[in-house]
Amino acid sequence: MIDKKVFVTRIIVPDAIARLKENFDVEVWEEPTPPPKDLVIQKAQECDGMMIESNDIMDDEVFSAAERLKVIGTRAIGIDNIDLDSATRNGVLIGNTPGILHESCADFTFGLILSLARQVTRSNRKVIGGEWKIFDQTPYLGTDVYGKTLGLIGLGLIGTAVAKRAKGFDMDILYHSRTRKPDAEKKYGLRWVPDLDELLSSSDYISVHVPLGPETQGFIGSKEIKKMSKDAFLINTSRGGTVDPDALREALMAGEIAGAALDVTSPEPILPDDPLVHMENVIVTPHIASASAATLRRMGLMAADNVIKHLKGEAMPACLNPEAVG
Repeated sequence: MIDKKVFVTRIIVPDAIARLKENFDVEVWEEPTPPPKDLVIQKAQECDGMMIESNDIMDDEVFSAAERLKVIGTRAIGIDNIDLDSATRNGVLIGNTPGILHESCADFTFGLILSLARQVTRSNRKVIGGEWKIFDQTPYLGTDVYGKTLGLIGLGLIGTAVAKRAKGFDMDILYHSRTRKPDAEKKYGLRWVPDLDELLSSSDYISVHVPLGPETQGFIGSKEIKKMSKDAFLINTSRGGTVDPDALREALMAGEIAGAALDVTSPEPILPDDPLVHMENVIVTPHIASASAATLRRMGLMAADNVIKHLKGEAMPACLNPEAVG
């Protein structure tokens, strides 16, 4: 099986790379940034498989040139960086890593909620800046999380895991999704709100958990933000494109909402001179909601296994387009 060649676009998960090397001839791009497009196209022509990251752009130009490429394992759930239709047309299977990162992402999401509410990040910056001179809590008076209303936009594995944590804070939990989830409603005391505007106007904390696609690009824009209470906070750990950054920036500058926490941005990385970076009521983190050491490793190993299994003629752990073969 060593005659098969695999290209890995980052050196992030050494255990996964080692597993691939046990089976194939493996080449690794060792820079922290994505490999250039022309190199990706070249490797699609030369390699049987690839293991990629969520910011590697795999578009029709790549797949149309994929003379040898048969399988890609992405170390992610979302595939907004992958042209799945083109992959399917060109006979390339795409494997992702579901069922792994939701608990880590939920931990992080709730950490952002708590930090926004109680000004953890802002007050820490004041201490670092030497501004803590006397014992005076009044500049840092926050809001409670306990007993407040949480609105979840999307109720997949991550949204459900956030709801599980919110139940421990005795929050009223609303959710908006395309399909109703009666089992989750019963287990966590959730209330389905088919009207997004009702959820936006009724929630103290609104957390976005929808995948990025044509239907959700700019899903939270000016119209939606204006429905929110002036005391409400917006949290986004999904994809940067689901929230319109211009609308959010304008709303925060105008004091239309209380604050925001963004683990994902548009563009990504966010520009260092973007006003969102410097607002005291905004937290911006570098797309790390899933980045616990254990979760990162498990995702890498599953991405590698997707490549290994297919190239060995076995069923992939998770395949998004099985129709690409046959």
